[in-house]
Amino acid sequence: MSRPPLRSSVIAVAVVTAAALLGAAPAHAAPPPDLLISEVIEGSSNNKAVEIYNGTAASIDLSAGGYSLSYYFNGATTAGLTIPLNGAVASGDVHVVAHGSANATILATADQTSSANWFNGDDAIVLTKGGTAIDAFGQVGFDPGTEWGTGLVSTADNTLRRQADVCAGDANASDVFDPSIEWDGFATDTFDGLGIHTTDCSDAEPPVDPPVDPPAVEAGCDLPVVTIGSIQGAGATTPVPGTTVRVEGTVVGDFQTGGFNGYYVQDSGDGDAATSDAVFVYAVGGAAVNPGDVVNVVGTVNEAFGQTQITLGDLEVCATGAELPAATPLTLPATAEQKEALEGMRVTLPQQLAIGETFDFARYGTISLTVGRQYQPTQLYDAGSPEAIALADENIAASLTVDDGRSNQNPDPAIHPNGDVFTLDNTFRSGDLVTNTTGVLDYRFDTWAIQPTQGADFAVGNARTGAPEVEGALKVASFNVLNYFTTLTGPDARGANNPEEFERQEAKIVTALAEIDADVFGLIEIENNGTAVAALTAALNERLGAEVYDYVETGVIGTDVITTALLYKPASVTPVGAFQLMDEAKDARWLDDFNRPGLTQAFEDASGATFAVVVNHLKSKGSDCNAVGDPTDPNGQGNCNGVRTQAASALSDWLATDPTGIGAGRELVLGDLNSYAQEDPMQALYAAGYTDVADADSYTYVFDGMLGSLDHALAGAAIAGEVADAAVWNVNADEPSLIDYDTSFKQPAQDALYAPDAYRSSDHDPVVVGLDLIKPDRTKPTATVKAGSNFTVQTGSTYDLLSYKLYDAGKIDKVSINGKVKDLTNNTWSDVNFLKPGTFGAVRGLNTMVVYDVAGNTNTYTFTLN
Repeated sequence: MSRPPLRSSVIAVAVVTAAALLGAAPAHAAPPPDLLISEVIEGSSNNKAVEIYNGTAASIDLSAGGYSLSYYFNGATTAGLTIPLNGAVASGDVHVVAHGSANATILATADQTSSANWFNGDDAIVLTKGGTAIDAFGQVGFDPGTEWGTGLVSTADNTLRRQADVCAGDANASDVFDPSIEWDGFATDTFDGLGIHTTDCSDAEPPVDPPVDPPAVEAGCDLPVVTIGSIQGAGATTPVPGTTVRVEGTVVGDFQTGGFNGYYVQDSGDGDAATSDAVFVYAVGGAAVNPGDVVNVVGTVNEAFGQTQITLGDLEVCATGAELPAATPLTLPATAEQKEALEGMRVTLPQQLAIGETFDFARYGTISLTVGRQYQPTQLYDAGSPEAIALADENIAASLTVDDGRSNQNPDPAIHPNGDVFTLDNTFRSGDLVTNTTGVLDYRFDTWAIQPTQGADFAVGNARTGAPEVEGALKVASFNVLNYFTTLTGPDARGANNPEEFERQEAKIVTALAEIDADVFGLIEIENNGTAVAALTAALNERLGAEVYDYVETGVIGTDVITTALLYKPASVTPVGAFQLMDEAKDARWLDDFNRPGLTQAFEDASGATFAVVVNHLKSKGSDCNAVGDPTDPNGQGNCNGVRTQAASALSDWLATDPTGIGAGRELVLGDLNSYAQEDPMQALYAAGYTDVADADSYTYVFDGMLGSLDHALAGAAIAGEVADAAVWNVNADEPSLIDYDTSFKQPAQDALYAPDAYRSSDHDPVVVGLDLIKPDRTKPTATVKAGSNFTVQTGSTYDLLSYKLYDAGKIDKVSINGKVKDLTNNTWSDVNFLKPGTFGAVRGLNTMVVYDVAGNTNTYTFTLN
């Protein structure tokens, strides 16, 4: 029995909409003289859009008119991003520019997208024509801190719509901006008005679709159809765009809720392995269907962001409960052509694959699966080498995203790869294993992904571990505290947004530090206010129930809002001298505006053995260093590679001067060097004699599903032999961010996925180093007069001839007699024989001999020669 065709509900919607838009005509003000900004969406994540309204009486060609949108960031007076507008906008219509990673609802309305760095609530937007401003949102040259306005009528995390009686844009982009004067505000992620603007300003009306008549081509289970393969074609796009078609097949994936607004239909095939036998049916407001329904569909073929689809015009259900087509096995690695041939089809991944990337699991419900664990190419190979290039290509082919069938952000509930709800008792980590992932293969958001239709087989492949027990009498560790800020509000605040988040963040960090139990901690990404380190030290001591840790008091250092810091156990080590800073004053190659100062402190243990810790945080790969002529590295090392490499060279040269006074080469260089193990900055440090003490296969960070170490522990040449052990604790990088402290973008159920444990206390993993320092030799060398007339002839208390035996053999470095030095480093017997006036600097009368050993100890003897 067929269901009522969809066209009846479409007609009803169209009629209601037309009636609403064709109501009683208001009294009009003067028509707008040009385009104006009619709506701005500053929603969660990348849900950002700008709607531009044409209230003039004529259609406007945007390209020919030289129209652009420009964004002015953080009070800047020059545009940080300009988007030239293209296409045409009819009289009474709008042109929507959206972020390329906005959700499906926004993108379905967008006329133009850009994935560049978009605005936030404190950034100004200017619409220009031929370079001249014709409308502005915000105030160019002024940074309001977080937002203009208050409450819903503010520019941060809200949707603002131009009031209907606003008939002209604000051509003065530098004047004071108060959104309440011309704008109405709506809650975060309100999209229902995007794509249409009503105004009291002119006779221009929003375009209205013509009355919907029954489709010229109707669905019907007894009517002829074309194969879906003929619609998909063998290439990346459909060979029949804009064509109205009728197809029939089985619903293999129903995603009408959650943002996709459609379902996948697969037919029996056309016998051509190069063409997909399934297609996405885009059916906003369409009649409900279920997997196993056999449907006859009529609609128009088009491409939506790279995916072939049919926009539904008519539907008839021919049968229900049909057996689904067998899932086609898809094995990795796979080429884009292989995936294209299966677009929209029911597939299964029969291999046991590793979970790779989890960064977007919290926000979008996605993970990646990879063939084994993948490494960053420059973690293993020189940047730009044939091996690195080959590995990059292999990683892409051997990875596939698994989505959750929803495009809405922060989905509730979050779904585990096994198909059950994600909970703290049903969690996963990167490196865990998934087999038989089954669902629909699709292409959206520039990504090939499986939209699962059933749970997969899951096995733990990367179990959590406790803090590593490294060998050695002393432990030194680095720890990235992920923007631990005691300042919770204001333009420079990062990290926790409120006291509840701060408590959650601090609890996780303190737990991790307590479990590592290092004697010295080098901290990265802590607030540079001189007090955050004190607050964290106090919290750690409170957890431990005693004053176990102290901190090196530096005050504010450097120019950034984040900095590095040092904690230490006074019972284990004592600071030697004042802290030192590697900064631009020491070497012009170290750029203070890009790198945080290298915090350097020498310590002494109970035996008197000394070592130094140098904590660093070099410029990130995602930063912009164009101001110093350092653009993106063409060999995969990210942005600012030259800045980091010069900093590494400057650091090693400075340390070679022994700035702490304990001896060059007795330092551990720690921290976030923002460089993988074989990249240029690391090569510069290796060339200077530093050794990375962690295992070659260790990693501290996961990015795009690939493993690598951005955080390092490098030993100078003089202390390398005293490193007993080293280990990375993979406590953070493998954990999904859904379980971290941050509540900013989570639903209440996801906020509850929190425990005050160490896991996901940061996004970087700590490196722990064990030291067995060599107790310093403080024993003075000794010398005794050698007996026997061949060696010594004594007259009373003076000598005619004198010889000394020096102890111990092999330890004596040199002697000086009255300032004249005799090198005894290679003297097996360490003797000084046959001293008399005129030999080895000896003189008649009183002489002074100083004996030096290889440890630097000395002893002084005097004697008188006749």
